[in-house]
Amino acid sequence: MTVPQLSDSERVVQCIYSVLDEFNQELPLGLKLSKSSDAVLYGVNGQLDSINLVHLIVAVEEKIESEFGVAVTLADERAMSLRNSPFATVAALSAYVSVLLDGVEHLA
Repeated sequence: MTVPQLSDSERVVQCIYSVLDEFNQELPLGLKLSKSSDAVLYGVNGQLDSINLVHLIVAVEEKIESEFGVAVTLADERAMSLRNSPFATVAALSAYVSVLLDGVEHLA
């Protein structure tokens, strides 16, 4: 039986969910992060403070490098200058990571 291949965007979401699983092991029950695209990570109604956001960003960068073999930097001037934060929700983060990976692929 052939296992269907995940698209790059699906692989990105799986990487983020894997990081969320790791975070949830350390968080109290009431503060668990939801594994859904609309889960609010940071900002208004966000579940992460700035320190935990930094830890999440680093963990996602490491997971993406492990999965794709490419180093990406998520927190840079480009991310901070965007009108809508790429760290607001799981969907925003996965879309931003996908854009960065597309840019790397085009440079390769």
